[in-house]
Amino acid sequence: MTLITGHRGARNLWPENSLIGFRNALTLGVDGIEFDVHLTKAGELVVIHDATQERTAEGSGPVRELSAEARKATKLKGADESIPTLAEVLEILAPATGIDLHVEIKIDETGTPYPGIAARVAAELARFGVEERSYLTSFDTSVLEDCRRLAPQVSRLVSVNAAWAEKQGGLAAFLDRVDGLVEIVAIHQDLMAAEWELIRNRLPLDRLCVWTVNEEAGMRRWLARGIGSLTSDSPDLALALRASAAA
Repeated sequence: MTLITGHRGARNLWPENSLIGFRNALTLGVDGIEFDVHLTKAGELVVIHDATQERTAEGSGPVRELSAEARKATKLKGADESIPTLAEVLEILAPATGIDLHVEIKIDETGTPYPGIAARVAAELARFGVEERSYLTSFDTSVLEDCRRLAPQVSRLVSVNAAWAEKQGGLAAFLDRVDGLVEIVAIHQDLMAAEWELIRNRLPLDRLCVWTVNEEAGMRRWLARGIGSLTSDSPDLALALRASAAA
């Protein structure tokens, strides 16, 4: 059965990476929830996708420059709440046993990994007792190598799209490089469709995740192929289609 993961909570339904979004996503029956983590100079692990604030928060400038006070004062767009910390998110998600957590470790606005972030994120997962159902995820293999070295007990997922694969010397070379590094390879739906034969020759279905699939036709296609997991901004639709296909 294809597992359904809510992307940034479920960002077509509620503000992305928001506490209200995470709370509500839990009620849908998703198999996993994906979210993003940055590290500020104040030492806070904060949950927001972009390395800058402008798109999703009522603030401006790099996320890494936020003081704790400024973060608390900065509201998310469309939500009466501030940019959340990782701890605040895990307080909501940790009690939801049975739901996997896909924790994407981001890089800063210059494209540079945050020093020490992998160890800090892993420590929070351990503190909340969710290590066994979490995946540390990234596009950057150097970040995932840090995760393997510092937190080998936590599973890992790598993401790739066509542009990133090209920078890595092509998809075939990339897949060979990450095969022993991660449990799951998450591939953008366009690249997955274009390179399906190559991908299936290298990886079993249960190690494949397709993202970000939001249209019904695409959901039906990947569900019919038995892909291991599907990440969507509209997990409610994906869940309904999965249930209908199984009926």
